[in-house]
Amino acid sequence: MKNTAFSFFFLIVVSPAFSQVQFIAHRGASYLAPENTVAAAKLAWGLDADAVEIDVYLSKDGEVVVNHDRNTKRTGTDSLVIAETHSDELRTLDVGQWKDEKYTSEKIPFVSEVLETVPAGKKLVIEIKCGPEVLPALNKAVKASGKKDQVTFIAFGWETILATKKQFPKNDCYWLSSNKDDLAARMEQAAELGLNGVNLHYSLVNQEVMDRAERLGLDVLCWTVDDPTEAKRLIDLGISGITTNRPAWLREQLDGLE
Repeated sequence: MKNTAFSFFFLIVVSPAFSQVQFIAHRGASYLAPENTVAAAKLAWGLDADAVEIDVYLSKDGEVVVNHDRNTKRTGTDSLVIAETHSDELRTLDVGQWKDEKYTSEKIPFVSEVLETVPAGKKLVIEIKCGPEVLPALNKAVKASGKKDQVTFIAFGWETILATKKQFPKNDCYWLSSNKDDLAARMEQAAELGLNGVNLHYSLVNQEVMDRAERLGLDVLCWTVDDPTEAKRLIDLGISGITTNRPAWLREQLDGLE
């Protein structure tokens, strides 16, 4: 206990950047639990993640459901296209057993079910994988949760994230990018149009990008980092949040590096 307390104290005093960075659990604690499930979200909170990131689509019957791919082929027991399938059929699939038998019968969640798990003081990062058509239903679910101020939105689609900012003007909205040329062309627009920041593939993050973001008043998050050395590089550059499949493990490894 004495060593743990000392390590924590040392970390706060010597490395304030580390203490301020958010560890965002990618699709929940997806290294250990089936991605984008209630189980993965709950495990991430149990591992003291600062935030959980999930992916959403609109089902054929207008429900906001949580899944990374446009279909269920990779994680489900059948291959269904989400936009062409009613939510009640989607939720008959088992999306847990592919990861581990102990997660058998895990369902594709409604976004409302994941929102219910979010503890006080934590954040849910919702990636919109489809287009702006999901926004009315998403707005309804977020409002009903009573946790609107705990939600951040991200999207690769430029028009989608701009529409999201209009729908949720008080929530943080970040444009996702893994393309260096697109990033160079869009950063000033992102600032001018009121986005809060950019969420970048970690390989794009360097001093030049961080300096430009600071000049424009943009926050910078990154994905997906499971390498402690790379995480430390990003923290030293001043990144605000790191999306990782292994939130607790990455914290522990960074402790060791410090």
